[in-house]
Amino acid sequence: MKTHHILLSSLLILCGSFSLACAKGKAWTEPETASKENPDFLIQGEYFKKDNLGIQVVALGDGNFQASIHQGGLPGAGAKGKPTVLKGRTSDGKTQLMGPEGQSLVISEGKAKLEGVTCKKIERKSPTLGQAPPKGSTILFDGKTNAFNPGKTRGKYLAEGQISKGKFKDFHLHIEFRTPFKPATKPGSQDRGNSGVYIFNNYETQVLDTFGIKAEFNFCGALYRTKAPDVNMCLPPLSWQTYDIHFTAPRFEDQKKTNNARITTLHNGIKIHDDFELKKGTGAGGGRPEKPESHIHLQGHGNPVSYQNIWLLPKD
Repeated sequence: MKTHHILLSSLLILCGSFSLACAKGKAWTEPETASKENPDFLIQGEYFKKDNLGIQVVALGDGNFQASIHQGGLPGAGAKGKPTVLKGRTSDGKTQLMGPEGQSLVISEGKAKLEGVTCKKIERKSPTLGQAPPKGSTILFDGKTNAFNPGKTRGKYLAEGQISKGKFKDFHLHIEFRTPFKPATKPGSQDRGNSGVYIFNNYETQVLDTFGIKAEFNFCGALYRTKAPDVNMCLPPLSWQTYDIHFTAPRFEDQKKTNNARITTLHNGIKIHDDFELKKGTGAGGGRPEKPESHIHLQGHGNPVSYQNIWLLPKD
């Protein structure tokens, strides 16, 4: 029994370490390292032709890929209707994917060619990335101030698995996060960069690498197991992303709830939840008593998710 416990503890320590291999594949935490060690990282990403076409290419490991083809542009930037999904792989130095109706997508030298249309690879950035905290804000993490417990960092960034030292009520929370590159793990899997911004340990906004796939109620930006994001604004893994969360806490009188919590969320500058009423907590948080004020949690699930530039502006 003692040996079993030692082995289990060793496995948990290994799988909690960044850039190490776990049961479901290696996780890269830095784009520079991923670029050098895995050629698929340079192919995955977004390709775009203005007012015409958007392509999101997802690495599946060992040279395999899938791509979502969006007519009109990328999600949040002109995409219309349901995307078409193509699948394929890199072979003999050529990356080619095929669609259900024989469509052919060829990716080479930073360009993706689909049926005579050429899209260039781009790197979208959130318009609120790096945003300075407004006057009156509480700095939670900026590399110098670290207002979390246990306050563990990964290099110069805050690691997952944190609880704010302070308690809060109504606020605008700005937070920047980066999911790891785990191509061997199935897209949408809860092991692909899983974390979460948990308000009061009741209401979770999911953090997960769900780049390039259909939004569901437990994918990135979702109010976990409660509401899917209106748009899947997830950027490729190892891209810095932003949440701007406007939260109104529930109200109580004589320990009885009189008003439900409400939330508006912008993911990479695009509104994905609009003043949504939270009648109870999300997921497991729905079984916990609601509170008029409490902490901010950054969940840890054995995936190396990094955070930076976290601030909170209280609201009157």
